[in-house]
Amino acid sequence: MNESEIRKELLINQNIRQPTPILSLVPHTTPPPVVQSQQQQQLQQTQSMLPFPYQQLNALPSHSPTPSSTSLPQLQQNEQSSSAQICSQLTSQPTESTIDTTTTTAAAATATAITTTASQSRQGSLVSKLPTKSSISKGKYGLSDFQVMRSLGTGSFGRVHLVRSVHNGRYYAMKVLKKERVVRMKQIEHTNDERRMLAIVEHPFIIRMWGTFQDSNAVFMIMDYIEGGELFTLLRKSQRFPNPVAKFYAAEVCLAIEYLHGHTIIYRDLKPENILLDRNGHIKLTDFGFSKEVKDVTYTLCGTPDYIAPEVVATKPYNKSVDWWSFGILIFEMLTGYTPFYDSSPMKTYENILKGEIRYPEYIHRDALDLLQRLITKNLSERLGNLQGGTQDVKGHPWFSEVVWDRLLSRDIETPYEPPIQANTGDTSQFERYPEEDVKYGVIGPDPYEELFRDF
Repeated sequence: MNESEIRKELLINQNIRQPTPILSLVPHTTPPPVVQSQQQQQLQQTQSMLPFPYQQLNALPSHSPTPSSTSLPQLQQNEQSSSAQICSQLTSQPTESTIDTTTTTAAAATATAITTTASQSRQGSLVSKLPTKSSISKGKYGLSDFQVMRSLGTGSFGRVHLVRSVHNGRYYAMKVLKKERVVRMKQIEHTNDERRMLAIVEHPFIIRMWGTFQDSNAVFMIMDYIEGGELFTLLRKSQRFPNPVAKFYAAEVCLAIEYLHGHTIIYRDLKPENILLDRNGHIKLTDFGFSKEVKDVTYTLCGTPDYIAPEVVATKPYNKSVDWWSFGILIFEMLTGYTPFYDSSPMKTYENILKGEIRYPEYIHRDALDLLQRLITKNLSERLGNLQGGTQDVKGHPWFSEVVWDRLLSRDIETPYEPPIQANTGDTSQFERYPEEDVKYGVIGPDPYEELFRDF
């Protein structure tokens, strides 16, 4: 591949940074209801006997949300007291889990049969989860099941809407991708990969997808609505995070990456814009458009320029190592307020990445500095997370020494910031306003792209 081809490939598959919520989503445990026959209802009742791993989370301690944007920079002034408070939370002993792990062989067998044999149609279907998890009730959705409300974000191929179920009144996020644009920009594989990856992931720090469907013009994905907005927005308001605040968010992201890599999935687009905050301030990793299941290596040039690893820019084969590079860039940006290789020209950014020269501010904690230097390194044989110890090398680093990982995974640790929202009301105060399009959804007619998106 010559230089001009590389340049073209990078420009096609890159995400240019912009303060735009590409995808929005919050952790409900209730899927949109569907109208079912008596037989389907009986099957669903049998399936619901299985426990769902994250249904019964320990209650978070109540606390006042961090002041609004005008006072967020005070985080810098209160770093010492904030550090003591957050580290106390991180090191508190974990409480006993209240999750019910009992089930029956018959129920498990029935649920497996339901997941395996349920029909797929043009109206779409709920996807099955990992076989080691309890399956979510399968059901079919269509546009008539939702009231489409305001736009939450826009992207190159479509937009995300806030929608409300006409059956249970709950709010969800509906991602709409226009088929013609997806095909024209050669993003068919990425779109199908996103649906497939979201179909198999199930983790407290990763967005949940409830179902998909399509019409003649677009594909639709129904997901949880996360009211708290982007981590990117909070970071810009506070300029940079104190060491313990950055550590808290980094630790939750680390657990999400560990889970994905454990299922041979590389994420490939880690950045603050793709990290949302739920109503309690915990993170949700979203936008799986560049994610991919990779058992060995892959070669695709894609990502956001500031976060792309040097092996990707150099068109070398790569795997999970790229996520740990991006993880280092994320921590750097949270601690400093900027990315280390930024330039207004994406191609110049790529040159900076290949040079690998970074100036670290003096205020970065020595443990954080050591971690960053071992993550943001071009030498793959030295990059943490990519070594024999895998994620444990990252979790065992001194910067994370206060973290009780099991308790963090249970989400019973108080967060450093709680979004000032009214939960369960469709509150959109944490998202910008976007001009609405006069576009009709649910169009039925000739569809030259139907076979390309047959799994939706």
